[in-house]
Amino acid sequence: MLKVLAALIPGIAVYVWFFGAAILVQIALASAAALAGEAAMLKLRGKPVALFLSDGSALVTAWLIALTFPPIAPWWLTVTATLFAIVVAKHLYGGLGQNPFNPAMVAFAVSIVAFPALMSQWPAVGFTDFTAQMAVVFKSQSAQDAVTMATPLDALRTSLHVPEARATVAGVLGSHATFGNIGGKGWEWIALAYLAGGLWLLQQRIITWHVPVAFLAVLALIAGGFSLANPERYAGPVFHVVTGGAMLGAFFIATDPVSGATTPRGKLIFAAGAALLTWIIRSFGAYPDGMAFAVLLMNLCVPLIDMGTQPPVFGHKGGMKGGGRQ
Repeated sequence: MLKVLAALIPGIAVYVWFFGAAILVQIALASAAALAGEAAMLKLRGKPVALFLSDGSALVTAWLIALTFPPIAPWWLTVTATLFAIVVAKHLYGGLGQNPFNPAMVAFAVSIVAFPALMSQWPAVGFTDFTAQMAVVFKSQSAQDAVTMATPLDALRTSLHVPEARATVAGVLGSHATFGNIGGKGWEWIALAYLAGGLWLLQQRIITWHVPVAFLAVLALIAGGFSLANPERYAGPVFHVVTGGAMLGAFFIATDPVSGATTPRGKLIFAAGAALLTWIIRSFGAYPDGMAFAVLLMNLCVPLIDMGTQPPVFGHKGGMKGGGRQ
């Protein structure tokens, strides 16, 4: 868990460079809420508090929540969402190792459904005035146009869904201030930093290659195919891979060993399904980024995936339900 936190640091550093230090405050708020919620639930369940608090799992959940929420979201939203993830999505299912859904993604999905306006409140690239950001975070005042702007995925989706505008992908990407050279301005570099951290986790054997490779490959393949068929309507593969939560999700969210598939072939299926659902929600759904919903939907399928991809038991035919000895 500590290595996962360390792998997130490059992405956080680039995040601060482009969007300001408010994200550090959100990480601190989420971490405090996660540790408090974890300690309270462990106490209620009669578990050793110090032992379980030191495993780092609550902090990983907290950091992922902070990194997927807007950095200028109201403080109470971050705290409430983190407590919901720890108390409801984790401990009410039995605690670490028992939760069927990724707690951070549960928090994100519940929050964006309940508070869509607040979850769309992102700072403009380059606006790093810490005082102004803190005024929004702690005073819950309405953000000014100079402070906030749409995310790249939201800007693209909104522009393409206005029939009168007759916008094209190339036209939107070339005219909107939200976009950089290959994706969302700033988000391209954040994605590369997450990639660097994810590759380090692979080198350290904290995760295996199956989920990130399958997720990014399938997402790129689907996006590339539709972009070739209709480039005016669908963004290309590079845009989808380096924008939004794709890179963070591929290496740090979909690789969750508790709520994800466990067999090598199951991980490939899980990641491919999550990539397909992410692209569908991005392209046709009501939400700009479908990473959280895609992971949660595939979490539902994990028992079936694992059951269908278990290798045969040694000495038996056809897996665990097979017949007599060979």
